[in-house]
Amino acid sequence: MNKVLVAVIVIVVVIGIIGMSVVGAYNSMVTMSENVDAQWAVVESKLQRRYDLIPNLVNSVKGVMAQEKEVFKNIADARAKLAGAGTTREEVAASNELEGALSRLLVVMENYPQLRSVESVNNLMDELAGTENRISVERDRYNMSVNEYNSSIKKIPKNVLAGMFGFEPKLYFEATEGAEVAPEVQFD
Repeated sequence: MNKVLVAVIVIVVVIGIIGMSVVGAYNSMVTMSENVDAQWAVVESKLQRRYDLIPNLVNSVKGVMAQEKEVFKNIADARAKLAGAGTTREEVAASNELEGALSRLLVVMENYPQLRSVESVNNLMDELAGTENRISVERDRYNMSVNEYNSSIKKIPKNVLAGMFGFEPKLYFEATEGAEVAPEVQFD
């Protein structure tokens, strides 16, 4: 009888240890997933700041440069896509498109020195530049969180548990193809 009792106790202890390990691994994956989501929310808040600044900048610049309608149209179109984005993937694509349009606007502004002398444009450009820097920093932090989470759910034994509990890899915030090439604006 003592041997049976000892065997039962050993089995219960082993099951308890395995159960606690599973619970710990699950909780760890939940925490990392929530960290990724929280970091994405920070990125979204910075994107929203950019989204809010753009109309002010565009309206300030429009008064001085009515002839650059295509640049402003591209910014407005990209901004509308960002506002209508329903998924993270769509939001990243729209954000990258908006970033490209803003880059072209900056090139245009460099070619019009009189714009840089307008104080409201200058202030808005400083705000926008600061916002772009914040977005860059938060994108990097988001990607680090995604890396940590994705690495965790792909390693043994968490990969088995991740599959059982439905933990899927998260998407990185990646630059669009061709982003390494500086925008070029032609004045013909």
